[in-house]
Amino acid sequence: MRHGVLLLPEHRWSRARERWVRAEESGFDHAWTYDHLMWRWLSEKPWFSAVPTLAAAAAATSRITLGTMVASPNFRHPVDFAKELVTLDDLSGGRLVCGIGAGAEGFDSRVRGDRRLSRSERGDRFREFTTLLDRLLREERTTHHGEWYTVEDAVVRPECLAAPRLPFAIAAAGRRGIELAARHADIWVTSGAPNDFESRRYDEVVPLLKEQLAAVDDACVAAGRDPADLRRLLLTGGSVGGVLSSVGSYQDAAGTFADIGVTDLVVHWPRPETPFEGREEVLFEFAEAEWGGRR
Repeated sequence: MRHGVLLLPEHRWSRARERWVRAEESGFDHAWTYDHLMWRWLSEKPWFSAVPTLAAAAAATSRITLGTMVASPNFRHPVDFAKELVTLDDLSGGRLVCGIGAGAEGFDSRVRGDRRLSRSERGDRFREFTTLLDRLLREERTTHHGEWYTVEDAVVRPECLAAPRLPFAIAAAGRRGIELAARHADIWVTSGAPNDFESRRYDEVVPLLKEQLAAVDDACVAAGRDPADLRRLLLTGGSVGGVLSSVGSYQDAAGTFADIGVTDLVVHWPRPETPFEGREEVLFEFAEAEWGGRR
């Protein structure tokens, strides 16, 4: 199993840099940050932009994989975002993963005065956003006239360091989103129950995760894809609780999730208060116990 940590973009870089470097030095495989203009519980607090944060993290680290968790069409456009992605890909030496999701109703979807979308419309927009972003990163020249986006003769260069493009991590819980992940994702992302922040102990979430994992397998088969080719990432700390209660619970959760087919486990960097309240020491003690605190 690969292990990752999610760092909220809430601290000035003089402090945040230490955490990104510590995540790498402790041996974690990947590190992520949220891509929002403002974020639900911390809407009145400092909140930095994801792309510049990842650019700085790329310069401060050398091994760890970096990613957005997750970008969405709420305020991203495929052309602009594709240019930012190839830049981050280059700055990181090919260590970037593009995490994307449909985007929920909230500040990011309202701040620019965009009209409110139905769930079905969000799904339609996300499908077009994903397929167009995929084309922009693969093709030499892209023209597209769709329901949500129009692109005229777009050229995104340089090409990604990894062929045919950098990896996509697609967050999806519903049928349409999972089918999209089966077609385009290198990593499927779940956080348990979608848009549910009622914390349940990690072992209580296993039945739901099994259902989701089975749906992912079925979607891969329907798309003509080997299910084993798609990694499965679980983001804990929202509806999936108790993982960072202690090193023992962290180890037990990792084993439990690995047994049902999760390939990547991500925890939030513990904070001194809600949300994601916990002790930082658990992260480092787990890393020390699992791989000597350095890889």
